[in-house]
Amino acid sequence: MKKHTEPTDNKIALIAGALDLPFFTRDALRRAGWDVFVVGLKNFVNPDLKPDMIIRLGGAGRAVREFRRRGIKKLTFVGAIGHPNLYDIRPDLWSLTALISIMKNQRGYDSMATALNRVLEKRGFTVVAAQDLAPELTFDTPGIKTRTKPGKADNADIKRAVEVSHTIGKMDIGASVVVDKQVIAVEAAEGTARMLERVVEMRKNKRHSGGVFAKMTKPGQDLRIDIPAIGVDTVRAVAAAHLHGIIVNTKTCFVVDKENVIREANKLKIFIVAVDE
Repeated sequence: MKKHTEPTDNKIALIAGALDLPFFTRDALRRAGWDVFVVGLKNFVNPDLKPDMIIRLGGAGRAVREFRRRGIKKLTFVGAIGHPNLYDIRPDLWSLTALISIMKNQRGYDSMATALNRVLEKRGFTVVAAQDLAPELTFDTPGIKTRTKPGKADNADIKRAVEVSHTIGKMDIGASVVVDKQVIAVEAAEGTARMLERVVEMRKNKRHSGGVFAKMTKPGQDLRIDIPAIGVDTVRAVAAAHLHGIIVNTKTCFVVDKENVIREANKLKIFIVAVDE
């Protein structure tokens, strides 16, 4: 007979997608005293993370059984998910019933994330935002975080970028924008990285620099699953697009490898500003 472990308050399952964010999240949670059980998503998670188990996207039932066996009640989700192959999304019975419930309640990307959280909560789990448990992963206070500071024209672009981000966020279109006096790019279904690639291509022959990239939280966004993030690659893309700076929210936007992000921004003379709006 399998031994069942009683749940404890410091146990948490980290469901990990791609890129580096799962590494920083796992380590930050452990430093904060959490007993972290890492579940990697097949074909997305970096094997160097050495997850405790790997599941395909449609195979959540096996993970749920393991959580219950280990007494894990809290879950957190981090890391990117790209385009899965059809086999990976073939649902097991648990995932199929969860998917039916999610699809009944989803009216857009944000509502789908909220519906997933509700399904998990109805099944006895609590989905928590990793940035709430490990605030070191974000900028916890507003202000300029780099040696390079925005000028007068930059401040006008910052104000405009925040306003536009809120407008498109309310419509669940996206939350990232690029503004250089006017809006020159808005994030759509392709995601932030592809949007910045478009801007880099658009401005590769630009002789003067200017403008800002804003990665903002959508109004009412459920941040337990859909977590905004920037990293060193973001800084390099912003510099390649001849933009002057980056705007993020305090407390809700992950800064992946914060020390190196600031170092790279200082090296490339890109400013980073955190705002409470």
